[in-house]
Amino acid sequence: MRIVAIFLLVLNILFASEFKQGDTIESFTLLDQFNKMHTVNSEIKTLIVSFEKDTGKLVNEFLASKQPDFLSNHKAVFIANISGMPSIITKLFALPKMQDYKHTILLIYDENDKRFVQKEEESTIYSLEDGKVKAISFVKTKEDLEKFFK
Repeated sequence: MRIVAIFLLVLNILFASEFKQGDTIESFTLLDQFNKMHTVNSEIKTLIVSFEKDTGKLVNEFLASKQPDFLSNHKAVFIANISGMPSIITKLFALPKMQDYKHTILLIYDENDKRFVQKEEESTIYSLEDGKVKAISFVKTKEDLEKFFK
């Protein structure tokens, strides 16, 4: 079963193009910091995607200041693209640190995963409705995140 899930994940990544406003996002799966598979489907209303260490740290600090069920209450997920991180650093340092957080972090390991729009030094937020991208915005600060979720 796990092999089938990984195969489907690889197929999703290979045939995925960058999500744009108006696109319908098909369900996809990613592993979290505990190596547990999660499916992102049409029930999700917000995707927060981080591509760099500093932007990921900012989102993690924001989420750490919230209740553990903040993401689920907002029908949101946090995705960190760690594909550029050397695997030894990921295993020895990054994952153990991520496992200390009370919130779930979905992880992109594949550097060929180009589904998400990226801006330097900013996290991307996708606003979704029934799996369709309604808006794409970018945040640089915890205050920006706070405003987004108000």
